[in-house]
Amino acid sequence: MRLWSISPKYLDKKGLLALWRESLLAQKVLANKTRGYRKHPQLERFKQQRSALAAIGFYLCAIYKEGKKRRYNFTKNKIIKISKNIKPIKVSCGQIAFEFRHLLAKLKNRDRKNYQALLKTKNIRLHPLFIRTKGKIEQWERQGKHG
Repeated sequence: MRLWSISPKYLDKKGLLALWRESLLAQKVLANKTRGYRKHPQLERFKQQRSALAAIGFYLCAIYKEGKKRRYNFTKNKIIKISKNIKPIKVSCGQIAFEFRHLLAKLKNRDRKNYQALLKTKNIRLHPLFIRTKGKIEQWERQGKHG
């Protein structure tokens, strides 16, 4: 499971579709509607919010909007809780750089055109749920297999 901190606009088709599915799974976990993935490190920052379901709902809405731009057929009513008043979640510069490098490595193999375009990125945009802070890679990040 990879719940990207970077903007969904950077993801290729395969990446965005996977993010939608994995975020819906994360929502299911946070709603206690499944037994698996309960201790997955990618969920930690959502669990720390006042309302984990509102936070993941906000996260899913941004993915839904990106999918709609691309004319993908995501179903908005799969989002359990939609709220616009969500406190941004802090994400470190180190984490952002790590995720962007991880995405570039994936795209280098499966989408060379998008890979080449993203190499020129100077200021990495974040998913709207997150706000940039100083720091290294987040403690919850799995660095071995890239999550």
